Amino acid sequence: MRLGSVDLIIEHKLALALSSYQGSFSLGFYLKPLLLYKVKAVDEIMKLARYLHSNMESYGVLVDHGITCLLALPKALKCPPPLTFDELIVLGDKGIEVVERLMRISSQNEKRNATISVDDVTLLAPVLSPPKIVCLGLNYKDHAKEQGKDIPDELILFMKPRTAIIGPDQPIIRPKFVKQLDYEVELAIVIGQKGKNIPVSEAKKYIFGYTAFNDISARDIQFKDKQWTRGKSFDTFAPMGPCITTTNQIEAPNNLSVRTRVNGELRQNSSTKNMVFNIYEVVHRLSQVMTLEPGDIIATGTPAGVGVFMKPKPKFLSPGDLVEIEIEKIGTLRNIVSKEA
Repeated sequence: MRLGSVDLIIEHKLALALSSYQGSFSLGFYLKPLLLYKVKAVDEIMKLARYLHSNMESYGVLVDHGITCLLALPKALKCPPPLTFDELIVLGDKGIEVVERLMRISSQNEKRNATISVDDVTLLAPVLSPPKIVCLGLNYKDHAKEQGKDIPDELILFMKPRTAIIGPDQPIIRPKFVKQLDYEVELAIVIGQKGKNIPVSEAKKYIFGYTAFNDISARDIQFKDKQWTRGKSFDTFAPMGPCITTTNQIEAPNNLSVRTRVNGELRQNSSTKNMVFNIYEVVHRLSQVMTLEPGDIIATGTPAGVGVFMKPKPKFLSPGDLVEIEIEKIGTLRNIVSKEA
């Protein structure tokens, strides 16, 4: 039995009713189940995805080729998860514990009945409106080497607007006047806790999870401008997804494989161990510059193999190209390039 839209609406209203009874958005409402149950880690990697089904946005746990809607699980009435993905991110570890507990105490049959096929939903970018998107340049040793650049001794930072965000399977639009469109696979940090001047030793506590990020770039504009903002800020230039894998599910974020394929051809193939500044150093150094907030996205740089530096000649993206970026323990983000109408 597949979960239908009516079931989703009923469960959503029940959860809203409970929320209203307990008062407006509060930690107590979500954390009360933790006083009753001992939380244990889930056996498999838990991937959280935001999706659209029957014109209603929700989120759930990505399992095989389906998404388990947390609000549709019968035991959500006594172990209620946050109503939205954004609220879950703000709750951080406490919210994750509730979700893990709910999945643990639900029977296989209950989870099966609350699961929707991925084919019947539209996967969305896991964070639709982050407070900020901060990106790093030259943060892989091999990427600096392929350009003949020195290894930086400080973070090289630039920003992308949230209007550039798209999700899985949404088209990357190449503007009419852009001739040199390029890809960049990046591991993105999703911040889960507000912080400033965060020590390296404490950085992990401020990270909600990780997702895949494609830093699409118009190289002709980027190199013409001598700075990077305009060439990387066009609408659709920040594909993200397909999910967030929570921090407690990735023990070694500084040793994950990262790959890019274009029309099936392997272009980038590296590991986060080749970063100049590792994940925790990035959070530490960036927090010395700006306050980090829940939902912030930090794109941590790309390895060698980008199109502009391919040999013997560059290989830029063209309309119709399928770009797939893959990050270990997260999954594959797919987008097709389209020309501007």
